[in-house]
Amino acid sequence: GMAARILHRLRHALAGEGDREERVRGGSEAEDFPESSELEDDTEGLSTRLSGTLSFTRHDEEEEEEEEEEDGAGEELGELPQPTGAAAGAEDGGRCWGLGAGGGGQGGPALWGSSTLGGDPKDEWSPAAERPGSSLLTRQLQELWRKSRGSLAPQRLIFEVTSASVVSDRSSKYVLYTIYLIRSGRFDKAPAAIARRYSDFERLNHRLRCRFGCDMADVAFPRKRLRRNFTAETIAKRSRAFEQFLSHLHSIAEIRRSPEFLEFFFLQDLQAAQRLTCTGMYREALATWANAYRLQDRLGVCSSGRFLLTLAGLAVCHQELDELGEAHGCCEQALQLLEAQGSHPLLGPFLQAHVHLAWKVGKDKRHSEARLQDLREAGPPLHQQPTLKECLIKEPLE
Repeated sequence: GMAARILHRLRHALAGEGDREERVRGGSEAEDFPESSELEDDTEGLSTRLSGTLSFTRHDEEEEEEEEEEDGAGEELGELPQPTGAAAGAEDGGRCWGLGAGGGGQGGPALWGSSTLGGDPKDEWSPAAERPGSSLLTRQLQELWRKSRGSLAPQRLIFEVTSASVVSDRSSKYVLYTIYLIRSGRFDKAPAAIARRYSDFERLNHRLRCRFGCDMADVAFPRKRLRRNFTAETIAKRSRAFEQFLSHLHSIAEIRRSPEFLEFFFLQDLQAAQRLTCTGMYREALATWANAYRLQDRLGVCSSGRFLLTLAGLAVCHQELDELGEAHGCCEQALQLLEAQGSHPLLGPFLQAHVHLAWKVGKDKRHSEARLQDLREAGPPLHQQPTLKECLIKEPLE
C-alpha cells in the first residue's frame, strides 16, 4: 500500500535513480543492457566505488563481441521476481558506502580497493542527504525510512564487492569479483574476503534452486550475456547484483545454514590451506587458514567440524613457524568447543598438542592431562592416535 510506495520512492530518491530510470526507459540503454530492470540498480554508486580497481587487458573490448568462458553463447536466464517484504528490506540494509582495505582472499589476482571502510553503517544514507538540491520531501522520506528500518529483518552481515579484475589465461577470460563480509555496525581490522567469478555464483544459484525451490522463487540472479561482458558498466551492475543476491540468501534462515551456502564461502580456502600445509608452505597456509577462520566467524558457524579443522590448521602452522603462544591459543579454543564431548576424532590430538605447547610456553596443563588420562582409560592407547598434523593432512575436503 502507501508504505510500500513511500519506501519505493525513498530508495530511488536516495540513490538518485528516479530521473535516470525515466531516461533509461525512453532511451536505447534499455536495449543494450536488458538486465537493468531485473535487480535494484546502483550502477553509478558502484562504478564510483570500484573506480581504480577494475583491471582491463585491452581498451577496445567494449566494441567487441567477446565470449566469456562462463557467460558464453548460452540462453539467457529468465527474469526473476523482485524480492519482497523482509527480504527486500534486508537487501537495502546491505548497502555500504565505504571500501574495505587489505584482505585475505584467494583464487586469483584480485586488485584490492585502496579506500578504508569509513563510518558506521547506520549513517549509510548521509551522502544522499548532502546532495545539492535535496528537497524537504526527500529529507522527510529519509526520516521515515530510518524509523521504519526497525521493523525490517535485521541485516547483521553485509556483502560488499570491493574490487573486480579481468583475468586472462590460455583457455579462458573472466571477471574475478572480490567480496568482503562485513559485520554491520562493527569495524573489522582483518576483513574476511573471498574472490569468485560468475560461474561460481551460477553454480551456487543452481544448487540452491535444486534444494530450496520455494525459498529461491523470489531470489533474483543476474542473467547471462552474449556480449559486453567486460565493460565497466556490466561489471558494476553485476557487482551490485551479487551483493543483493548474497544478502537475500543470507536473510533466509534455512539457506543461511545450508552446506551449499556455507561452503561457497570457505571450502576453497580450506582446500587451498590444506594443500599448502601438506607441501610445507606454512606461512602461506597460515594466511589462508586465518581467512577461512574469519569467514566462518562472520557466518556464525564456529562450532562445526570445519571450524575445528581450521583451528587445527592454525595450530599446526603456528607451531611449525615457532609461534608457540598462538598455537597454544588455538588448541585452547578448540578444547573449549570440545569440552562437552566425551569423544571426538580431534579431541586426543588437540589434548596432546595442548599439553606439549603448555609445557613449552609455561601455561597450566593439568586439566588437559586429566582429560588425556580419561581418554586412556576409555579408549585405545594414545600412541596409536594420529597427531594433529596427521589428522589435518588426511582429512578429505570435498
